[in-house]
Amino acid sequence: MSSPSRLRWISGVIVLLLLVGAVAVVVAWRWYDNALPMTVDRTEVRIAPGTSARGVARQLRESGIGVNEDLFVAVARATEATSSLRAGRYEIKRGMTMHQLIDKLRRGEVLRERLTVVEGWTFRDLRAALSAQTDLRHDSAKLGDSEILKAIGASESHPEGLFAPDTYLFDPGSSDIELLRAAYRAQTERLQQAWAQRDVTLPLKTPYDALILASIVEKETGQSSERGLIAGVFINRLRIGMRLQTDPTIIYGLGDKFDGNLRKRDLLADGPYNSYTRAGLPPTPIALPGRAALQAALSPAATRALYFVARGDGTSSFSDNLADHNRAVLKYQIAPAGR
Repeated sequence: MSSPSRLRWISGVIVLLLLVGAVAVVVAWRWYDNALPMTVDRTEVRIAPGTSARGVARQLRESGIGVNEDLFVAVARATEATSSLRAGRYEIKRGMTMHQLIDKLRRGEVLRERLTVVEGWTFRDLRAALSAQTDLRHDSAKLGDSEILKAIGASESHPEGLFAPDTYLFDPGSSDIELLRAAYRAQTERLQQAWAQRDVTLPLKTPYDALILASIVEKETGQSSERGLIAGVFINRLRIGMRLQTDPTIIYGLGDKFDGNLRKRDLLADGPYNSYTRAGLPPTPIALPGRAALQAALSPAATRALYFVARGDGTSSFSDNLADHNRAVLKYQIAPAGR
């Protein structure tokens, strides 16, 4: 091949390569900046710590997002999107481009996780829920109750009742101590607000007394509309020195010994949480009371009732005297049990 012919051939090859390269750039750019093919309108992809770029691509495809694994890996590596990937859940919506997805991964824009603390849970239930939450760092796992209280800055010596039932959002990998601290501060604030608005004639000496009563109201209430009446019954009993005689306090005192059946011997066995043998409030709350229970305890319904009994449908029958109460017990509990 003569030199001019050779030069023309080389030039042609170069032009062809440039054209191919240009086409490739255009195709790559369109792929990079066009909406991702998706089989759903919205999906979530959970990325575990240490997942590789190819592993992320596979998870994307398994979630209904049409990505080319090799191209994704090349771009993710070039942009360092997965070199410091933040573990957690990523939300991907229809219309999102690969460019936007790579930026989301690179910035670590994970969805916040949530934990719901349920009204009426005990502190033991709360610790179990924290332990089961895989997105939290379990800094409290090896701490005793008193050590946890110290870690969150609590002045109380017993943890029961001190944490507000609510739904808490948190970043994946954050400490369970931080969540406990937030729940403690929320309960402290709610209690202070309710105490400031209380009926000052109530036979409750301290906010902690109110917290104890609220926890009992929480455990005894089957119908939310009856919280105020139930609180009123216990307030009436406290005013006249009558024993509270409420099963949930005994159950709490039994702890692991409670097998689901409360027996007569349990009612007769004296102890700090036996409200059948001891007058007044138990020494600590028996559960985590919610906002409504706190308000009911400190603003109870005006009632003359001293007794209530479950009707079996979630509601209660209230009585002012023992004779009426005994008739209600016969009607709603003894008679139905004998059918």
